[in-house]
Amino acid sequence: MEIDGVFSGGGMKGLALIGAYEALELKGFKLKRVAGTSAGSIIAGLIAAGYSSQEMISLTDQIQFQKLLDSRKTWLPFPNQITKWLLLYWRLGLYRGKALEDWIGEMLRVKGVYTFSDLPKNSLKVVASDLSNGRLLVLPDDLVQYGVPIDSFPVAKAIRMSCNIPYFFEPVKLRSLEGTNIMVDGAVLSNFPMWIFVKSEIKKIRPVIGLTLSYKISEHPKHKIRNGIQLFEALFETMKDAHDARYISRRLEKDIVFIPAKNYSSTDFQITKEKKDALIELGRSRTEEFLKTWSY
Repeated sequence: MEIDGVFSGGGMKGLALIGAYEALELKGFKLKRVAGTSAGSIIAGLIAAGYSSQEMISLTDQIQFQKLLDSRKTWLPFPNQITKWLLLYWRLGLYRGKALEDWIGEMLRVKGVYTFSDLPKNSLKVVASDLSNGRLLVLPDDLVQYGVPIDSFPVAKAIRMSCNIPYFFEPVKLRSLEGTNIMVDGAVLSNFPMWIFVKSEIKKIRPVIGLTLSYKISEHPKHKIRNGIQLFEALFETMKDAHDARYISRRLEKDIVFIPAKNYSSTDFQITKEKKDALIELGRSRTEEFLKTWSY
């Protein structure tokens, strides 16, 4: 049966989405259209390119995630820690992000996907945030606003734009006739873009299932804020989830698999095989349980 799927962001927690996808495959569901933000955009992109869940699991066994953290080389006469923060100030991110884009591009090329013209029309939508103009982007659709041709735009670059965790990776600079635009992680404005395929005024083409690495609104634990770091974490999480929380109603919750990976870090690029396998199993088991009663 054909359905559409939406995948949330969550950094390294996104490994759980692979397990969720495996559960969907085992039940015979085929994802016709996919959308995602941040880590969810990687999963969505691989699905659109034709990857199976087993192929994705194999990829996670082969890659050393820490190699995606590509620091800039510098000849500045300062200790490494000072240099890192100087580069953060001037380059806007601790890591370049090119290694991440190159890896995504390599995985897509295996399936013959380079640009959006290599994918079925409207099969993939990813979300990014344009900080220069203060607006949310749905790629590839919104590229026309910048005078950028859609068909020739690299899919890997669009996914990298969606994955650019602020301050962690350097932003992508998208040039247009109006100048240079700074693009960062789509989670800043919409971490779970269920709204791309589900609109109250438009009848759904086919069933839509959402997979998010968060709690139900009614089950979300209260933030504990006792210091500056906890304040920043609570601030970013509230900012990240507030837009989507207003959109997700009781009516939509019946089509959403909630996978709260509370014991895992979004930026643990040195994740152990045990934790990786546990995340995949968490996504698989949560989705299997959900599908037992899903009425689509």
